[in-house]
Amino acid sequence: MTYISNEALNNFHHVYRINLINSCSGYKSANLLGTKSKNDIENVAVFSSVTHIGSNPPMLGFFCRPTTVLRHTYENIKSTGFYTINHIHEPILEDAHHTSAKYDSDISEFDKTQLISEYKREFYAPFVKGAPLQLAMKFVEEYHIKANDTILVIGEIMGLHVDNELLEDDGFINLSKGNVATINGLDGYAIPELKSRFAYQRPKTDLS
Repeated sequence: MTYISNEALNNFHHVYRINLINSCSGYKSANLLGTKSKNDIENVAVFSSVTHIGSNPPMLGFFCRPTTVLRHTYENIKSTGFYTINHIHEPILEDAHHTSAKYDSDISEFDKTQLISEYKREFYAPFVKGAPLQLAMKFVEEYHIKANDTILVIGEIMGLHVDNELLEDDGFINLSKGNVATINGLDGYAIPELKSRFAYQRPKTDLS
């Protein structure tokens, strides 16, 4: 195996270091966050940092990079309190990735891609039409990570829209049935396939 020390990391070209560290944590969630400004300008952006926070109340978090430059998703969430999380699936990979491009705040990524916004149940923020799993989110709180000046944004799930074929009888959402993507690093996309589910595990009493 190749060994890379912390000292070596600090001496790598910044692009190499970014690719290396962004991929070493393993596969990450692939989501589009939909927001709308107070001026009714829609925004949609790819995020790979959405993570489970808790089930009761149902909360998810995601990380924002430093806000020394404008982050339209973050600004819209803070000003309106609402956003959506939409799972990226295979047919929209290229358009989903293009939302990482830096457009001015008065330009909607929906207008620069084939992605289509839609509204459901009078929720303020736009969903991504066709996404097999769509979550309506409400901002709860944020935490500043001092070590690298990033922000953990926490939101509560106000509602879920799930394609019927993904939802199992026990509540499990089988993402592989929707060809839902995952992200490796910054720009690598994969479509995982469910192999096994295992029952709740308890300590073994027979050590023989």
